[in-house]
Amino acid sequence: MAQEFSIMELDLVITFLECALSRIPRSHPSYTACIHRLAKSRSIRYELSEQKEDLDRSILHYTEAIFLPPSWGLYLNVVQIFFHLVFSLFRRSEEFKQPGDVKCAIEYLRHLRGLPLDTFEVPHEVVTSSLVHALGIQVELEADGTGDIEEMVMLCQELLTCHSSENYPNNAIIALVDAILCKFNQRKKVEPLDGVIQCLRDALKILPPGSHQVLLGLTCSLLIRYTTNYSNDDYDEAMALVESLIASSPLRDQASGSAAALALTRAMFFPNPEYLEEAISRSRTLLGSSSLGNDLQHTVSHVMAFLAKKRFKNFGLTEALQEARSYTSEVVSLASSSSAHVMIDKVDAVRAGYPMTLVEEKIRNLRELISKTPPGNSNHNTHIQDLANWHEAKFSHTNDIKDLEEVIKCRRVLAASADTSYPFGFQPAFYLGVDLYMAFECSNKMEYLDESITVLRGVLEMKSARPHHFTLMNELFVSLTKRFKLLSHRQDLDEIIELIPLAVDDKFARVPDRFALSCIWALITRTAQHPSVSVAYEKAMSLIQSSSVSAPTLQIQHARLVAIRGIGDKMPLEYASYQIEMGQFTQAIETLEQGRALLWSEMRGLRNSMDHLSRFNSPLATKLAAINQDLESLTMSVTPSGTIGISDGGSQVDDGMDPFSHLVVKQQKLLEERDVLVSQIQELPGFGDFLKTPSFENIRSAASHGPVIIINHTEWRSDILILFQDSPPSLIPTTDDFYDRANKLRDRLVVARKEGLDSDKYKRALRSVLEGLYNLIGEPVIDKLRTLGVPEQSRIWWCPTSVFCSLPLHAMGPIPSDDGVKRYFSDLYIPSYTPTLSALIESRKPSPEMSIQPSLLLVANPDESLPGAFGEMEIIQSLNSRLPVTTLCGKIATPAGVVEGLRHHGFAHFVCHGTLETGKPFDASFKLFGDERLTLLDIVRSQLPAAEFAFLAACHTAELTDDSIADEALHLTAAVQYCGFRSVVGTMWEMADIDGSEIAENFYKSMFSRNGEGVPYHLRSARALRDATRKMRRKKGMTLERWVNFVHYGA
Repeated sequence: MAQEFSIMELDLVITFLECALSRIPRSHPSYTACIHRLAKSRSIRYELSEQKEDLDRSILHYTEAIFLPPSWGLYLNVVQIFFHLVFSLFRRSEEFKQPGDVKCAIEYLRHLRGLPLDTFEVPHEVVTSSLVHALGIQVELEADGTGDIEEMVMLCQELLTCHSSENYPNNAIIALVDAILCKFNQRKKVEPLDGVIQCLRDALKILPPGSHQVLLGLTCSLLIRYTTNYSNDDYDEAMALVESLIASSPLRDQASGSAAALALTRAMFFPNPEYLEEAISRSRTLLGSSSLGNDLQHTVSHVMAFLAKKRFKNFGLTEALQEARSYTSEVVSLASSSSAHVMIDKVDAVRAGYPMTLVEEKIRNLRELISKTPPGNSNHNTHIQDLANWHEAKFSHTNDIKDLEEVIKCRRVLAASADTSYPFGFQPAFYLGVDLYMAFECSNKMEYLDESITVLRGVLEMKSARPHHFTLMNELFVSLTKRFKLLSHRQDLDEIIELIPLAVDDKFARVPDRFALSCIWALITRTAQHPSVSVAYEKAMSLIQSSSVSAPTLQIQHARLVAIRGIGDKMPLEYASYQIEMGQFTQAIETLEQGRALLWSEMRGLRNSMDHLSRFNSPLATKLAAINQDLESLTMSVTPSGTIGISDGGSQVDDGMDPFSHLVVKQQKLLEERDVLVSQIQELPGFGDFLKTPSFENIRSAASHGPVIIINHTEWRSDILILFQDSPPSLIPTTDDFYDRANKLRDRLVVARKEGLDSDKYKRALRSVLEGLYNLIGEPVIDKLRTLGVPEQSRIWWCPTSVFCSLPLHAMGPIPSDDGVKRYFSDLYIPSYTPTLSALIESRKPSPEMSIQPSLLLVANPDESLPGAFGEMEIIQSLNSRLPVTTLCGKIATPAGVVEGLRHHGFAHFVCHGTLETGKPFDASFKLFGDERLTLLDIVRSQLPAAEFAFLAACHTAELTDDSIADEALHLTAAVQYCGFRSVVGTMWEMADIDGSEIAENFYKSMFSRNGEGVPYHLRSARALRDATRKMRRKKGMTLERWVNFVHYGA
């Protein structure tokens, strides 16, 4: 209509009508018609001019027309005029934000619905649809429409029931969808959400295919409900809807945004690693859309920076940290857009970097905006939130408590007006509690600390805070702990101990975080002598394994253990010390077995024999074996450098996931399938203990060939336990200074070793350490073994913890004697080491593939730095008269060739360099030809059921890398034992090249002597090593570090 007239033409018509009206009385029959035409002309003119005056006059004239009597020439009846008035009113309310207009329009439309509209030729559906539209505008304007959504749902259902035209319900449903989103964005609860979702579902049954906006509305409604009920059904339904929209809808980009929002919401609520990866892939896909505007690009980039940081926290990937920094830089670069400036200011890191003058200018501008924005308006709270953030930025410059107090003032206003039923409605109060604690830290005023505690307690009661309880309780713990330290109020400690179990059991929190907190819980309860100490320790033990294995690869699992070193790695040892204190020796041994060498235990669990299960249920055994194989392959899928295919935002494939995401998702799926299978197996008769933590009755068989001496080293108390197969464990008490003395011995050795193994300082230190170990460990152990009737020359195994994993227990001494002859521990007993009791038991299990007459694989890489290697090789090759010897040397000694060779030989002997990588235990390696490396990870990947014995005549093969976890025993010797070798000889540090040929000759001479006939070779190897090192000692010029260096692991 408007396009048919120009403004000039309309002005002529309006002037004519106004002139006519001025000349005739209101009672004249044509007056009503002129008023109506004038109202209509002003309405048309508004469409062209967009001047509010035209719309105001149009409304005024329509209002007057309603109250005039009907007259000739009037083509609209009074109800139709009334309807035009309503339309103009909510048009003005929508375009000029006048809430009063929409309230009037709603009342008029409600009145119209009560009239016999058919009599006045006004379709009932039009009025109803318009009322829905008006109610939607009222929601948008926040015009006190508390029941608006509920009324809109009722009206939409009515339209769906009587749909005479598809347009009416479709337009009404779209208005309903807009109102829902608006309400949610206003941080207000959407009620009745269930009714909204049912209405939208009903609409989709009636509306024609292609009602994409309604589909999108249902998706958003399900997302809103998901934020309150956390239902997987809602999530799955919503994601299925957006997938269909992405595949075939013109709203593809909006649907991609909804998919990203869905995935982000789930990743924020739940700790599942695969949820985070989906959120990353969805957001990254959205960010790649060409139609993304600057503001949305900023938002998604900000989200990606947040997700990448979360990925770094979860997995420690440096690539993720780099990605986070890249996205943060991208956010800052958007500052070139004026519209983005406001959004950029919302980034904490950006605000903090602004100069003080600009920060103060921002604060002044915001105060002015707040003064012009009425309370109750959502913009009012937005401005207050921004003001709080800028005062916080100012505080970061000044560190002045007055600036922080301004932040707190703003937080109080926000907390008082927040709708706590809204999914994130708890945040204002939470930030208030955190800022109050910060104010206490700055001022030492107890009232701030007290209020912080009160506020945070209140936040915990809010329903919207439920998925975030773990974070909230940690903040509350900080405040309560601070007050307890200052005032020693027992009720604060009791509250902490009461709350921690709730946080530890919080399924919305990451398992590693729950585990770390459970360790702190155990520490607090033990310190306070609280009766729940055993419960705390048991909870920590229940989380320890899953805390590490929820990461997809061995490297990341180890990094997680390193991240909680000092808390997580000590906890099993501390619990065992508590159990020993309680006289629970067998339980202490079970605890130590469960809590150490976690990575080896997990991998060993993936290689469990299925023979017994196969006899009862072959299909389950086959499925579990296949899943275990896939999990093992995936767990060991990291590259030697540790990179995982993420660069420049990740190399993506068709589904938007980068290779690391695929790794995580696949691992989590396999773990879920495995858990289901294991549960089914454990329900079978006789399989109730399948894959459960081994009991003491099972692990005591580790002592079937001789006692196992367990040293538990903790600050609480340290103990020595001797495990026997057929009698109770025996405890050797230790002195109060045992813990500190052991640490000093380890530190003395480590520091002196930096001077070089040939240095006099190191020789003196080693001699001192061996003497100290004898006084600390050797003497009481020997006395106890003699008291218990263990004859000399018996086999014994050391199962050390903590610092003792790096100390030469086998060579303690010299032992005082009457004849003046120097004797060391290995002169009295034949010592071996084992990382765990399970590893020792595994090394003794019979294998049908182990040959009665084994062959030997010699792996050698002699070079000019190893001149003695040729002599050692000759000695090994001379064994050909006793058993077949295959030599891999030079170009044929490739990593793949060595692994393949190991599969076909029962014995292996390495003559080459061994290397360590600081902080990278899986990169420890044997140096082969052409500087190729056979890494610890390469060895672990192999499975060698026919393997029997390996001699690793290389440096550092039984030495832990720096920054590794002692009780994880991640060294080459343990890896060789894990992949199948039953006994292994390794080295604790650098090996002298000149010793290789001599120790090899004496070792094999002893092992193949007639004294061992009838005994499997791997069971002879410990004695053979002891004999060989004793001969070394007698050699003129032999130094301690050369013979002490060699250790025996396994059976």
